[in-house]
Amino acid sequence: MDHAPLLTHAQAPLTHSVDVVNERGERYALAIPSERALTVYVDKRELITLMTLGEHPEWLVLGYLINQRLLQSAADVLSVTVDWDVGAAAVKTRHGIESLGEKTAQRVVTTGCGQGSVFGHWMDALDQVRLPDTRITQTELYAIVEAARLRDSVYKRAGSVHGCGLFVRDRALLFVEDVGRHNAIDTIAGWMALQQIASTDAVFYTTGRLTSEMVIKAAQMGVAVVVSRSGMTQMGHAVAQRLGLCAIGRATHKRFVCFSAPQRLEWQAELP
Repeated sequence: MDHAPLLTHAQAPLTHSVDVVNERGERYALAIPSERALTVYVDKRELITLMTLGEHPEWLVLGYLINQRLLQSAADVLSVTVDWDVGAAAVKTRHGIESLGEKTAQRVVTTGCGQGSVFGHWMDALDQVRLPDTRITQTELYAIVEAARLRDSVYKRAGSVHGCGLFVRDRALLFVEDVGRHNAIDTIAGWMALQQIASTDAVFYTTGRLTSEMVIKAAQMGVAVVVSRSGMTQMGHAVAQRLGLCAIGRATHKRFVCFSAPQRLEWQAELP
């Protein structure tokens, strides 16, 4: 892409071994997910500290800033430099962020596994969102659920993380795990911005529940179909209904619940 930002490729272990004792008094080593603090600085101004697994920290920071509507695109950024020795990410923008203090003054901290945060009013920009005419067949839905189930993951090795994936039809483009589903979707948003991925046929998958924040972020990424292994909250449902976003939850094996916009789901009665 033109004016692509310069990114470091900071690496950190995704799991950590600890000594534990089970119910029989047996001692052994067990892998648990790593969790580390990453303080984000934008043009030398401290913005927020994210608690993260650290799989793709540069994508996470970029996607976070775009999903918070502080930046419009990856082209607004000169560089993202992550240094795990000091737990910091330094972002240099091309032209600064106008009225950054005002934009970050109203901060909503969301609940869940790993704190998410939304600057400004949640619904301010919803009326500007225009979703593509994405459809998904039952066959494609089942293939996405199965691909996520079979994937070799930190969750299988150590538990205690959420996973999010981006699919086109039934083909996985990217799968990210983090201590919070908010971080995982932000990481995917950052990757999409860098790759300039068209979201026309994109389907978003998450192991976590579909809250209002997750639905809003998916919509801001231009994704019209979201699938969750878990359920959905009332506010998440209201936002999905308002946007015409297809939210599919409780998706395991060949069972699912379509919470909203069922017209985007192509039913196949002949399937077993």
